[in-house]
This record gives sequence, structure tokens and C-alpha cells, in this order.
Amino acid sequence: MKLTTAQALVRWLIAQRTELLTGEQAPLFPGVFAIFGHGNVLGLGNALEEHREQLPVWRGQNEQGMALAAVGYAKATHRRQVMVATSSVGPGALNMVTAAGVAHANRLPLLLLPGDTFAGRAPDPVLQQVEHFHDPTATVNDAFRAVSRYFDRITRPEQLLSTLPQVARILTDPADCGPVTLALPQDIQAEAYEFPTALFEPVLHLVPRPRPDTRQLAAAAETLRAAQRPLIVIGGGVRYSGAGSKVLHFAQQHGIPVTETTAGRTLVPHEHRLHAGPLGVTGSTSANTLAAQADVVLAIGTRLQDFTTASWTVFAPEVRIISLNTARFDAVKHAAQELVGDAQEGIRELGHALGSWQAAASWTAQAETERAKWDSHIESLRTTPADLPTYAQVVGVVNEESGKHDYVMTASGGLPGELIGGWRAKGAQTMDVEYGFSCMGYELAGAWGAAMARAETHPDGVVTTLLGDGSYLMLNAELFSAAFAGHGFVAVVCDNDGYAVINRLQQGQGGAGFNNMYEHCRSGTGGKPRVDFAAHAASMGCAVTAVDSLTGLAQAYRQAKQTALTEHRPAVVLIRTHPSSWTEAGAWWEVGVPENSHRAEITAAHAAAQDAKRAQLRYLS
Repeated sequence: MKLTTAQALVRWLIAQRTELLTGEQAPLFPGVFAIFGHGNVLGLGNALEEHREQLPVWRGQNEQGMALAAVGYAKATHRRQVMVATSSVGPGALNMVTAAGVAHANRLPLLLLPGDTFAGRAPDPVLQQVEHFHDPTATVNDAFRAVSRYFDRITRPEQLLSTLPQVARILTDPADCGPVTLALPQDIQAEAYEFPTALFEPVLHLVPRPRPDTRQLAAAAETLRAAQRPLIVIGGGVRYSGAGSKVLHFAQQHGIPVTETTAGRTLVPHEHRLHAGPLGVTGSTSANTLAAQADVVLAIGTRLQDFTTASWTVFAPEVRIISLNTARFDAVKHAAQELVGDAQEGIRELGHALGSWQAAASWTAQAETERAKWDSHIESLRTTPADLPTYAQVVGVVNEESGKHDYVMTASGGLPGELIGGWRAKGAQTMDVEYGFSCMGYELAGAWGAAMARAETHPDGVVTTLLGDGSYLMLNAELFSAAFAGHGFVAVVCDNDGYAVINRLQQGQGGAGFNNMYEHCRSGTGGKPRVDFAAHAASMGCAVTAVDSLTGLAQAYRQAKQTALTEHRPAVVLIRTHPSSWTEAGAWWEVGVPENSHRAEITAAHAAAQDAKRAQLRYLS
């Protein structure tokens, strides 16, 4: 079949199928986000137009935003479907590098198809081309290498035959999952080749479920049987495996308390008797208390990053960690006892190996006791009067008004700590806190992608994203994209006059308030001009309500949910919030405090940090 490279690629995309966690089959690539330029409009653009009915194309306003929407889509479909994003070479391509970093850090599938310069080089230097004096093969797309699981530059049409199976492998592999970049020189996109028709036959990609090694399994069971105070930590790998209910069954059988990481949040029903709460810096004192006492930790589907482990100070010095992960890269970290395999199959087989063994009843009961204390603390934060509504109170209102099919999101600033630590799950797998990369701007773009994905699976649910004024100003163009495309969600914008959580870090470590809050920034106007967020969001096609009280917030949020569902466009709720009131889990986080400073407060903070590091587990044996 004689096709151009671009035509062949599009036909291949359409032919790929996937199995959802429900067992249903669906397109592996359900759509494409595209901004066309001279590097992709003729080759790939014409091929996409030719198949516009089979492969929907959505127009973004900013390349980073539309690629972040693709990331949000992947998370909402639990890594079972992959959106594509394409741009021209040059600034369009480089705009997508940040989104690739988000997907890479969060182990989420994303297919990027940036245009590239001419492989034939006849018109060099072409518009938007940067020239490397000592390497004519280098283009801006090489910037994707650092943030891609798989990178290829297609310089001959027939190269698709060998690279496309690898593209599908990476995007559907639970161990290697992450972003894939195929750089497409514009002359090669348009070049034709006799492709074998077999390339375009439908293929169903089943996500593999590798079983753990029997020797590793026996060793893990032996370690757990010897435990007096075992603790389970569940992460995103449990979600993507669809193993949430299996892990809870395992925990119940053996009486082991369960904590959640950021990516594992809402896998455990809030009121479950074994739920100890979220772990770490942005977690809960309940989970952190149990972690400090645990002698064996079974970490499932988590890379145990620094916020989860409080920079490796949350566990007791003598703790033994069993790491059940599909990626051996994660399983061997910090000298953990590795158990390499799928979360669902691994926990099932570990349960068989443990037989009737159970943890001590007194330890099991402690989870419920500690979480009740944390719940009481959160309740007090939600109900204590303040001169301005706090983040905890805003989250409390949204939480109270949310249903089991609703989906909540955030990414940066202070709101991740509020959602991770304070949210009470009503439905399973209903939270996306992008805290692997903590990308400002993901909140709105990612919500577009999540709303698009969940419109198919949860038509009666609403996606709600919470963000600060800083994130809103960072990247807001996809509000218009979602309004134009007809995808409704709710955005609750908390305006606290600047980058408040970084100001908290800055001043909390002895620094002077500088360049974060508006009052600490250089200004030539002598005043504080305010952004009219309501007028701006309305101009982008959104329904907008501004409120000044928690009672008003509850009413506005209920109406916003209804608007998002019935009018199929974003509904924005604006509220002024307190700039320095936070939910604290009492855990430490290592940051680079200067050893020398003109401020005595910073010198003192450095000394305190060095003291805290003495409790840090550097290498476990």
C-alpha cells in the first residue's frame, strides 16, 4: 500500500486497540491534540484530515497546554489510553518539553509527534531551525531525549516498520511506561513508501501482568511473618494495575494498616478501618505516626519519593522495606527487599504464601485510632473561623459537595497538601494530584483532558480542579480550548496574592519575603494592580461566579457543577483565600538551606536542617 510516512503513521494509530480496566476494548489512541505549523500541517495535518472521523483532532491554544491535557487524559484512564500531541518544529515543539517532563516524572503514557527540519537539508536553515555548528543532525527536538522513555527521529519512511512496535511497547508497558517522542522531518512526512498492509491490521495491546519470582515471593512472605508492626504503602502502580480492591482484601485478611502515597490517593475508602491516611510531608500525622513505628513496610507500586518518605525520615531506623513493583528500577531502591511483579498478581500470590498469618490485633486497631485523631484535626481546620477562607476550608466545601463519581485535581502550590492530607474519598480512583513534577498550569490543561476522558466513562460525574492565582496566570489558554470543544469541568480558583506556598518555604527557612507575594515584588506602579479573573475567564467562554464566603462557595460550586454538566463548558468559581494558613502533617522535607548567609535566621535554619538529616535513612540493609 503506497502511503506517505504521515498517512502510514495515522493508519497505524487508528488500528491500535487497548483493554480498559473494565475489560472493555477501546482505541489505544482516542484522539490527537494539534497545533499546526509549517513543520507538520502538510504531511501529518493532511493525513489527519483524511481520517478525521476515525481519529478525532482537537485544537489547543498552547502546545504545552494541549500536551498537559493529554497527560490528564492518560491519568484519568489509568494509563490504558494514550492521547497524541503534535506541533511544528521550533517553539511549538519546545513548548511540549515541559509536558513530556510531567509525563516522565509521573510514569504516564504520552505520544508526541513534533515536526522536524528537513532530513534532506536542501533548504537549511529553514524557518524555526536552530543550527548547531558542530552537529548538523541536532535540532530542538533533541531536547526531548531527557524527558522521553523512547525517542526516535524518522529519517526514512520504512523506519516506521521497526519503531512503531517499540512505541506501542513503551506506552503499554507497566514497568517502562512514559512519554514517547517521534520527531518527524517535514520532507519525510510527505515521502511515500510501499508499506505492507499487515502494519494496519487491528492489534489489541494487553497490559502484561508479570508474576514475581518464587524465591523473592518466599523471602517477602518470611519477612512479613516475622513482622510485629507491618504497614502497607500503596502508590500509583496499584491504581494502574487495577489492584486496589485486591490490596484491601489482602490487608483485611492479614490485619495490616494501609497508607497511601500521592499517586495512590483515593484507592482506599476513607472510613475503612485499616485506612491510616496518606503518608509523608503532605500526608497525615496518622500515617506518619504508624510509619515511625512500623518494623516492616510493604510498598506496592510506589517509587517512595521524598514527599512520601519525608526525605527518608518518616520510617524507623530499623525498618525493613519490601518493594513490590513492576519496574526493578523502583524495586531495588534504598536496598529494599525486591519483589518484582504486577501489583494485582503479586499481592494475590503473596497472600497465598502468607496463609492465615495475621498482624497483632492491637497494631491493626491503631490505624483507626490514629486516623480518627487526624480526622478531628482536619475537621477543626475546616470549621475554625478565619478572616479569609483557608485552603482547608475551601477543600472541605468542595469535598462535602462532591459525589462518588466526581473527580478532583490539583498540581502545585499549597493545594496538593490540602487535597492529599485533607480529602475524604467518596469514590475509588477519583483524585489526580500531579506532584511528581508539580507543574504549574497542569491544573487547567489537565482538567480539560480528564473531563474529555471521563465524559465517556462517568457522564454523571464532574471533574473539579483547584488552583491558585499563580497557576491560573501561568497557563490558562486551555480554558478556551475546553469551552470551544464542549468539555465541561469546574475550576475553583483561590486567589491569595502571589506564590504563597513558596513564600512559606522561603520564610520558613529563615529567608526574607522576596519576589513571591505581590507585596514583596519589585513594582514600578507603586501599587498592587489586581487581575480581574472573573472578566478574564468569562472572555474565554467560561461560566464565572465570584464569592467571598464559604456559604457562597457551596452555593456557587453546586451551580458550577450543574453548568459543567449541562452546558458542556468550564465553570470557574473565584474566591479570595488566606495567604498563610496550611494543613501540616508534621513531617520534614530536605531543602537546600544556605550554609552562609547575611541573615542569622538562615544560618540557624541551616543548622536545624543538618540536625534533621541525622535521622535520615541513607541506605537500608
